[in-house]
Amino acid sequence: MPLYVASPAKRACGLGAHLVLLDESGMLLAPLVRRTLAPRGQTPLLLHKAKHREKVSLIAALTLSPSRHHLGLYFSSLLNSSFNHVGVAWFLRQLLKYLRGPVVVIWDRGPMHRGPEIRKLLEDYPRLTIASLPAYAPDLNPVEQVWNYLKWSRLCNFAPIDCQELDQAAFGELQAIRKDKDRLRSFWRGSELPWPRALAS
Repeated sequence: MPLYVASPAKRACGLGAHLVLLDESGMLLAPLVRRTLAPRGQTPLLLHKAKHREKVSLIAALTLSPSRHHLGLYFSSLLNSSFNHVGVAWFLRQLLKYLRGPVVVIWDRGPMHRGPEIRKLLEDYPRLTIASLPAYAPDLNPVEQVWNYLKWSRLCNFAPIDCQELDQAAFGELQAIRKDKDRLRSFWRGSELPWPRALAS
């Protein structure tokens, strides 16, 4: 694991801070098609708006508490829009209402993680520290595992009629994931980010 990432994780352990891994993704009306079982001669048909531009943008944070190392999942969505620095700052402000004490956020170097609203957020919350992942390193962010599971396992072959139906389906699946602590741990372990107890030694 690059020392660049280990450093903020160790700092979070030393500060007794919540560690937050954050990422954004999106879903279109066209389904992600995977093979499925069906009776012989009855090939499943997926009817969808293939060229329609409706979409659901998602943001999620996988959090790790400083003392007991409990994992949590927080998320939000936008319909037919994208998360820019304004939306990301709003999401973090909501998140900070639930996480007390120091918070260390680790994310990628996307443009939505820079801008005046992010700088204002840091000014308003001195207890918040932000660190960036190395460039082109999605395997270091466990939230990528959340998106993979949501899209390729839970909602593959799903053809919603509109973005509202897609949003409701994604919300329901993310709620179920949030309650499944074993699943959340599997996402962390499925990434290349080590468990912080190893970092604290």
